[in-house]
Amino acid sequence: MKPLFSTLLAAALLCGGCSQRTAITQSGLNADDFLAVIDGKPVALYTLSNDSGMEVCITNFGGRIVSLMVPDRTGTLRDVVLGFDNIEDYRTIPSDFGASIGRYANRIAGGRLPIEGDTLQLPQNNFGHCLHGGPNGWQYKVYDADQLDRKTLVLVMHSPDGDEGFPGNVEAKVTYTLTDDNALVIAYEATTDAPTVINMTNHSYFNLSGNPHRTILDHILTVDADSYTPVDSTYMTTGEIAPVEGTPMDFRTPAAIGARLHIDDEQLANGNGYDHNWVLAAAGDAEREAVRLVSPESGIGLTVRTTEPGIQIYSGNFLDGTVKGKNDIVYNSRAAVCLETQHYPDSPNKPNFPSTLLRPGEKYESLCIYTFFTEQ
Repeated sequence: MKPLFSTLLAAALLCGGCSQRTAITQSGLNADDFLAVIDGKPVALYTLSNDSGMEVCITNFGGRIVSLMVPDRTGTLRDVVLGFDNIEDYRTIPSDFGASIGRYANRIAGGRLPIEGDTLQLPQNNFGHCLHGGPNGWQYKVYDADQLDRKTLVLVMHSPDGDEGFPGNVEAKVTYTLTDDNALVIAYEATTDAPTVINMTNHSYFNLSGNPHRTILDHILTVDADSYTPVDSTYMTTGEIAPVEGTPMDFRTPAAIGARLHIDDEQLANGNGYDHNWVLAAAGDAEREAVRLVSPESGIGLTVRTTEPGIQIYSGNFLDGTVKGKNDIVYNSRAAVCLETQHYPDSPNKPNFPSTLLRPGEKYESLCIYTFFTEQ
């Protein structure tokens, strides 16, 4: 009877939403367009706001940030993330826009997962590898949502043993908190009843100009990292930790994202641009700024701090003009950049990388802080 009760409850929520006019968010979203029942669970749009006027809209389908409104240098609010304006597009158009990724962000080579002497086979959904938890990762599942107040949303995921081939029953939590100093704090937690791997992240696509018609090639990027993890032609880490010195990966001093993309470089060719993990000098110190990104056009800037040892920076290489997002804008190549705090790709198969193993009795905890500011 429990599934039936959940379905009836969700239907009641839908009817309740139809009986009154829903306010339009600052980003132009209509919350009614996000009401649905998926896999017997209610889906909705949740809005966070702070005293500084910032707004973040999140759906519990995939734990996705749908819109993120921040002030530009003139005080005008701009939406700085890509996404869709209705739940149906999120369901039917494959994407990772804004998603809370699990169980394992990024790639696991050949889908082979070694766990304490055993090797399990995971789905192979990206060039022969397991990407972002498989084709039915958490970005395509419904989190249970609890909005504590106007600044805090808690999302909970129960992932059963065998979910996309991963072992152990996992209870995971993602807490979004919007602070009055325009920081979006994302706190991840997870526990398991059997040895497994956990590597959670957020997959927002940022365009700080607030205009996805523009590319992010002029965005000024700074990365506090002396090294990175090279990839092969299937976007898989080789196991090497290489210095950024003398390579297009060196963003220790500010540079435009597009400044070196034209260089004849094996890593740029292998990644089809930037799609690499940087080894952060902060090494898990969330008090230290790891990444800074600024749009010269809008003056909007973003810093990233994290407890994670790495960050995947992806320059929107596979956006190809076939997807139309909010405001009917076509998302072309380099329309956004992703800043995914994480453990390194394929850590389970690379003993020299920091471990992602989680055992019973342990607690996975990770923190990502996106702080927005303006420059004149």
